[in-house]
Amino acid sequence: MTRWPLAALASTALLGIAACSSTGSADPSTSKPGASSSTNPGMNSSALNKTLQAYHWDLESAQDQSGRALPSFTALAPKTAVRLNFSAGSQPGQQLVSTKICNNLGGSYQLDGDKITIGNMISTQMACADGRVMQLEQAVGAQLPRAQSVRIAQDANPQSMVLSFNDGSRWNLKAVPTNATKYGNAGETIFLEVGPQTKPCSAGVMRTQCLQVRDVHYDSAGRKTTAGEWGNFYGNIEGYQHEPGIRNVLRVKRYTVQNPPADASRYAYVLDMTVESERTK
Repeated sequence: MTRWPLAALASTALLGIAACSSTGSADPSTSKPGASSSTNPGMNSSALNKTLQAYHWDLESAQDQSGRALPSFTALAPKTAVRLNFSAGSQPGQQLVSTKICNNLGGSYQLDGDKITIGNMISTQMACADGRVMQLEQAVGAQLPRAQSVRIAQDANPQSMVLSFNDGSRWNLKAVPTNATKYGNAGETIFLEVGPQTKPCSAGVMRTQCLQVRDVHYDSAGRKTTAGEWGNFYGNIEGYQHEPGIRNVLRVKRYTVQNPPADASRYAYVLDMTVESERTK
C-alpha cells in the first residue's frame, strides 16, 4: 500500500485537463512579430490578473523575434504540453505554475499594467524518462523569467493570450476555463474512499454498476480519524479510472452545479490526488 503524507498533499493541488495542440498566432493587425504587446483595452492590472487566474493557458505556438516558428516548445504536444496556471500565492506577488510536462515549475509573478515580471522558476525533482521532456522543462524554466508583457484577446472564442519576452520572442496560448470558472464556485475539498468492487445499482430506470464510496476525515496532523458508511456513488469522478480489485482514497474537489437536470447530481466531482492505493484479495 502506498501512502502520501497529508502535509504534502495540501501544497500539490494542481488541476489537469489535456492540452490541444494546433498552430496559432496573434492577431497580426494588433501585434507584430518581436514587438511588445499593446495595453489590454479596458483592463487594469487587477482585471488582467482576474482573467489570468480564471483560466489555464495552454501553449499552442511560439515564434522568435522574426516571426519564425519555434517548434521545440510544442514538438511533444499534445501528450506533453506546456500549461500555465496563475493563482494567488502565499508569498508577495502571485503564483505561476507550469504543468503538464513532467515536473511542475513554480515561481512568483507581478503585473504592472500589461507588463509582467516572473521570478526564477523552481522545479519538482521527479525523474523524466524521456530526455526530450527534460530538455523542454529546462527551456520553459529558462524562458519564463524573460517574460515582459502579456496581452489578452478578449474578443476571441476561446480567449487567447500573447506572452512576449525580452528576447523578442512570443508565445501564443489558448484559454481553458478552470473548474472554478466552469462551475461558478471555488468548490470544496473532500476525501472519498473507493471500494475495490462496484455493485449493481439503479439510476432512474436503468440498471448499472456503482462505485462503493464512503467519506473519510483527517485530523490536523494528517491522521485518519473517521470514515462514513459505504454507499452507492451515482455519477462520475472526473479524472478517475476505477480498476477492479483496487481500493483507493481520493482527494476530490466537489463543485456545486448550477441548475442541474432533475435526474442529475447537484455536485460535480474532480479528482485532485490519489492519497492511498491498495490491491485487495
